[in-house]
Amino acid sequence: MIRNWKKLWGMGMVGINVRIAAILTMSVAVFIPQSGSWAEETASVEQEPLPQGTSSEPLPEEVGSSEADSSQESEEVDANLVPLEPELEPEVTASPSDTDAPATEDTAETLREESVEAAESAESKENQDPVYNIPVVFDPAVQSHIRFFNTSIRDRFEQWLLRFNRYRPLVEDIFAEFDLPSDLVHLSLVESGFNPYAYSRAKATGPWQFMKGTGKIYGLRIDHYVDERRDPIKSTIAAARYLRDLYDLFGKWPLAMAAYNAGEGKVLRALNKAQAESFAEISRTKLIRLETKQYVPRIMAATIIARNPDHYGFNQDPVPLHEFEEVIVTRPLHFRAISNVTGIPYSELRLLNPELRRDATPPGETAYHLKVPIGTSAKVLKLIERVPTHKFPKLPPERPQVRQTRHARQGKVVSSHWYRVRGGDTLQKISRRFGIPIQTLKTRNNLSSSLIKTGQLLNIAR
Repeated sequence: MIRNWKKLWGMGMVGINVRIAAILTMSVAVFIPQSGSWAEETASVEQEPLPQGTSSEPLPEEVGSSEADSSQESEEVDANLVPLEPELEPEVTASPSDTDAPATEDTAETLREESVEAAESAESKENQDPVYNIPVVFDPAVQSHIRFFNTSIRDRFEQWLLRFNRYRPLVEDIFAEFDLPSDLVHLSLVESGFNPYAYSRAKATGPWQFMKGTGKIYGLRIDHYVDERRDPIKSTIAAARYLRDLYDLFGKWPLAMAAYNAGEGKVLRALNKAQAESFAEISRTKLIRLETKQYVPRIMAATIIARNPDHYGFNQDPVPLHEFEEVIVTRPLHFRAISNVTGIPYSELRLLNPELRRDATPPGETAYHLKVPIGTSAKVLKLIERVPTHKFPKLPPERPQVRQTRHARQGKVVSSHWYRVRGGDTLQKISRRFGIPIQTLKTRNNLSSSLIKTGQLLNIAR
């Protein structure tokens, strides 16, 4: 049974004990290195000046950008993590057609068939109920990514699908509680192949590839002992909250997905400079990176295959959902010590608790909820007193801050502080939706009347 995740919406994720009686991880054989995070800009991205917006305040900058994170502290990469595969690194995959398998007569025929089927599907779409609940098109960019997944990296994509199927019910239930479209879960496929242990060169981590700053903004605990970006449940809740905020800001899923990749500040600036209202418009400009231009079609392609695996010949053998129970631990215990006493394999404990960076429950916790395989909690409770307390080595002294970044000086502005007016919106509706008095909205946005325009950006910070 999954809790009502909406109760966690307004709560910090730190210290929240999430209980679930089904679904978690998988066997070691399925965990393969995954490729890089696209959730934020990489450290090499130059900072651009903030644009002039409709509000008197500056437009929001990317949340938790790598510049802010990497300059303020050096994030340690622990031994349990695995680098993202090249197929997921943005520098490599921005143009999948460059790495597609060489065309043969057979593959050429297959591609022709796919093009015909895509055209027929698009042609008949008007007379059918929508197949997808996020915008999906069959344009050349999407078809190029379909070929990339279906031919160039077919084996790896199949492994990602099989792994994701172990988590799919969990992710879909959480997204449903946040009123997010179910097809949006496939964004995690192009982020990490839903690998909790994946990390990128930009130091984004986990199945949703959060940067450290963004993870903390959305309530994830990240310290020397625990990194909840790797927790399949808590990171999915954080991703759902972030995607919901992005949709509230942009009003269209392609723009929200692009902002998940590039940061909302970059997408807002592109829209303002191009005087545009859609992802299709800004993707035809030089205002966003090629990586971001390819990111949205990539999600569409992953969605098409994931929703039609039989059509593309992908293995759909049933994947057992890994269930778990929880045991309250009152002192630091190492996985190997628990394994020695209880007989539970060390690998199962590690895979069930990917958020524990030191393979041990954290110090100073009087009630840490450790996940154990189904049917073993009674045995663990019976034998837990025999497990020796783990002694952590002393932490090295913290390095002094060398400089303050622009983000630290100004304070981070999260996407939930902004809202882009959509068709049918009124100031009264926005006031009720976000619980902000109309007069406060007027004052904060320099409005002399209650008239607002579609596409206008409103500051809704409380």
